[in-house]
Order: sequence, then structure tokens, then C-alpha cells
Amino acid sequence: MLFRLPGAIARAVLVVMLIIMPSVLLPGQTDDGTQVVALVSIFAALFAIVEYSANSPSLVEFRDAPPFNRVRFSALFATVLSLSMIFRSSVAPSDITTFFQQSSEQIGRAIDFPYSPVRLMVLMLPDNANPRIVEQLRDAAGLSYLISLLSIMWFVILLRLQQWPRRGGAFNVWINLPTFDPTAGGDVVKRLNRDGRINVILGVLLPFLIPAVIKLASLIGSPIRLDDPQTLIWTVTAWAFLPASILMRGVALTRVAQMIFVQRQKAYAKAGADGAYLD
Repeated sequence: MLFRLPGAIARAVLVVMLIIMPSVLLPGQTDDGTQVVALVSIFAALFAIVEYSANSPSLVEFRDAPPFNRVRFSALFATVLSLSMIFRSSVAPSDITTFFQQSSEQIGRAIDFPYSPVRLMVLMLPDNANPRIVEQLRDAAGLSYLISLLSIMWFVILLRLQQWPRRGGAFNVWINLPTFDPTAGGDVVKRLNRDGRINVILGVLLPFLIPAVIKLASLIGSPIRLDDPQTLIWTVTAWAFLPASILMRGVALTRVAQMIFVQRQKAYAKAGADGAYLD
């Protein structure tokens, strides 16, 4: 535990930086909002320290199998930072914020075509929405969706280059998959492949389904107020990051299933060769 503690503290600091980033970069935060952000940051930091300092995690998957969590956190950090810089350009313009704002505008217009996830995010707004909010949502959705796609491609490339998950060393399936119950019944390889396919399908469909769910929820109850920049940042971040994270988890589960299958085949072949030799 003491050996893991410095790394756990470093991860906790990064998590806190991620959570407080929009509040720090964007002015106008109320006292209640500041208290909520501080409370969430404390709980998130404690969770990171407990999970990464313990010998066996309880919720975090692939803790000892980088770069799975590193790619996901980097994508999340880049998304929140980029969106925060976009909205900061309207209150504290600079060369950097202007670059982010202009880049997001071009990306949003390029991805905003019929039936695209970005177009669906724009259509979830009411008809009388402020045109400025519509433009901000389109630009933020376009940039965040592009970051999610790039993170998925980067993750797949790293899997090939580093021969993940083993990377030349041992891979403990049960520590890296603490939420997976091997005794639930059925063949482990088949279950991992099934869960992997389900996660991949969900990761592909969720960017299209989430705007429809939000639109339906706004018709039934009170709509989400996206006129607040921080609300818009976290809404768009969740819309782009969660599907990408789920898709990457599906790819990872499929790779683990493939690794177990190969190891099982080698064990069977070795047992058969030893038996043939003994005969």
C-alpha cells in the first residue's frame, strides 16, 4: 500500500484539477456552486486514493493494465480543458482562447451534417433557444466528439503497438476486472466476448440516443438549462466521453477474452503434448 500511495496521491491531484478546471477558468461562480465543486473534488480525490492505493481495487477496472485508464482520463481532461477555453474566450479573450474558439467553430460546422450526433445535440434544444447558445452547443459538441473519436483511435493503436493487455508481463484478470464475477456461470471467454460486443454497440449508439433521451426528458419535465457555461460543459463532456469510454471498455474486454483463449489453447496443446510423450 505504501508503495502505491504516491501514485494514488498524484492521480487524486489530477482528478481535483479536472473537476475544478471550469470553475477556475470561468468567472461568475456562485458560493453554492463553489461549495458543490469543492465537495465533489474531495470525494473524488478520496476515491482515487483508496482505489489506487489498495492491493485490490473495488470498482476501477484495468488499474494495473495501462494505458486504458490513462487514455480515458486524458480524453476527459482534454475535453473539459478545450470546452473551458472556448467559453473563456468570451469573457477573457486571448490568443489561446481565440484559437480554441475558432477551431471549435470550424469543427462544429464540419461535423454538423444531417443525422450526425452533433446535429442531434443541436436539435434537442427548444425551437425558441437563443441562437448564441445553439452555436455554442454545436461548437462544443463538435470539438468534444472529435476528441472522443481521436481517443478511441489512439487507444486501438496503442493496443496493437504494445500488445495490450499483457505487454510482455503478467496480467491478473480478476484484479483488473473487479466488477466481473467469474463464478456467475458460463464460459469466461464467451461472457467477456458478449460483454465486449454489448459495450461496443452501446458506445456507437449512445451519441445518437442521449440527445433523444434529453429531449424526451425536457418534454416531460423541466429542460436542462444550457445557458450556464459550466452546465453546458459537463453535459457535452458526458455526452461525448461516456460513449467513447464504454466503447473502449468493449474493445478491452474483447482483447482480454482473446488473451484467455490463446492461453487456454496453449495449455491444452502443452497438456496434449505431455500426454503423448508419456504414452
